[in-house]
Amino acid sequence: MGHLDRVSRDVVLIVDDVPENLSLLHDALEEAGYTVLVATNGEDALQRARTSGPDVILLDALMPGMDGFEVAQRMKTDFATQHIPIVFMTGLTETEHVVAAFASGGADYVTKPIKPREVLVRIAAHMQNARQIKQARTVLDDYGQATVVVRETDGRMIWQTPRARKLLLEYFDVDNEHAQPYLLPWIKKAQQAVLDGSEPPIVVVKDSRRLLASLQPLGSQGHDGELLIVLREESHASVIEALVSTFSLTTREAEVLYWVIHGKTNRDIGDILESSHRTVNKHLEHVFEKLGVETRTAASAVAMQKVRILSSG
Repeated sequence: MGHLDRVSRDVVLIVDDVPENLSLLHDALEEAGYTVLVATNGEDALQRARTSGPDVILLDALMPGMDGFEVAQRMKTDFATQHIPIVFMTGLTETEHVVAAFASGGADYVTKPIKPREVLVRIAAHMQNARQIKQARTVLDDYGQATVVVRETDGRMIWQTPRARKLLLEYFDVDNEHAQPYLLPWIKKAQQAVLDGSEPPIVVVKDSRRLLASLQPLGSQGHDGELLIVLREESHASVIEALVSTFSLTTREAEVLYWVIHGKTNRDIGDILESSHRTVNKHLEHVFEKLGVETRTAASAVAMQKVRILSSG
């Protein structure tokens, strides 16, 4: 069995308008164990890359119509394809064309006439990194993490998980590609917070919910100038859930503690929860016991120390 024979094989998309080149590369890559997709023009390449999500793309630089440089530029502006390494194939070795290949987003290049063994070595070199990135994206997607990677200089998003896309749309009410003007000011404040050793700022508040985030540079992992942002939504319900899990409270006890933190009297809490004053007192006694405190002020202090609380208002 080949070293790539498994249920989910690595996928290479070949883009070339010359049938002989396609045939040569297709056979060499298949023999090496890759799943091979082909496209013979730029438009087909964009569509195939978007729908199939190959691990690496072999892209002919000079094709009729949309050339490889334009194809690469368009792929790098699409969330679905911008993470895929592109290896250019060109018969031109002049500096200007090599520069154009890298300037349009290429990760590498090979020269024509194509030497299959050289192509396989280049593909293998980029495949490992592509596989790690793909696995990381899959894990984050599967676990519902709201995660985005942005470019530090201008806040432009490199990629994002479905959960992050949903939160950004809900809070900013704009297409995700236009969310960077909102993220960039937060990034600058968050970076200063890291230097000061303080809590990162709230991204945005909306009604009784707020969007929080943590920030981590990716330079140590070979992605200089990129930042990983993990988003999380905090609402009344999410804080109550956190109080339940942190202090082993019942849901009703957590609700009582939540409103105590917000300065509500027992009578107010009874009205909010549609419970009697006596019932609220009983729940509060249980809360004091579980938190190891004796007063409302102490209970609030302990809870706020352990759980980030959404401010009232």
